Amino acid sequence: MSVMESGVAVEASSPGAPKPFYFNTSAHLLRIGRERATTLSELLQALRTCPEDSIFEHTFRTLQEHHFIREGFSNDFAQWAFTACNEPGLAERLAGIDVREFTSVQAVRERIVHIVEEYIQNEPHSGDRAAREPFYFYAADITVLPTPFVAHNLLEFVDGLARVTVHSIHHHFIEARLRLQLRSNDFSLWLEEEANLKEAARRLNRIDIYTSTLEDVRRQILRIVGHAKG
Repeated sequence: MSVMESGVAVEASSPGAPKPFYFNTSAHLLRIGRERATTLSELLQALRTCPEDSIFEHTFRTLQEHHFIREGFSNDFAQWAFTACNEPGLAERLAGIDVREFTSVQAVRERIVHIVEEYIQNEPHSGDRAAREPFYFYAADITVLPTPFVAHNLLEFVDGLARVTVHSIHHHFIEARLRLQLRSNDFSLWLEEEANLKEAARRLNRIDIYTSTLEDVRRQILRIVGHAKG
């Protein structure tokens, strides 16, 4: 058997059987990028040139911290605009971005750039006003780690969901979106392709990742799958 980052094996488990789902988790090594900003104008320039995995880090992956802390804004750009730049109007607009609406990281970048660019145009003095502290762009090198849990059928899938850590939930439900070009998540992909539960997969993919903790996400997934299998 092989283990993939997505949690789905390359080989089928047996003739006519669905591919098993391998529950994985991941460890992150943060690395500081070359881009930094001390003003909104510098942030705008860095947003245009930084790597896509940095955009993903400061929007999608920061949701993991939001799930545990539940304070402040759910993306780093909004948080910095509010706390370091004292620009609550910009912070609110940035915080209003729903990453679930996008199908590529580039599209997320373009939306953020548009918001910051428009704000500076409407508030010309805000662009060059020094922030209280710099914004450092960073990304993460990810090491995928296996867990003991493997699902060969829907029952084992539900059991694995109930037993893995929230870090595994985050890995498959949020981090997977970068690998899958924001189309979906690992759980929905397996449910649709291997369990033939397309409606459950769609409902699961629309779980609100902003107002739900990772434990809430787990409970909602279990409820959706439970209803689907009757």
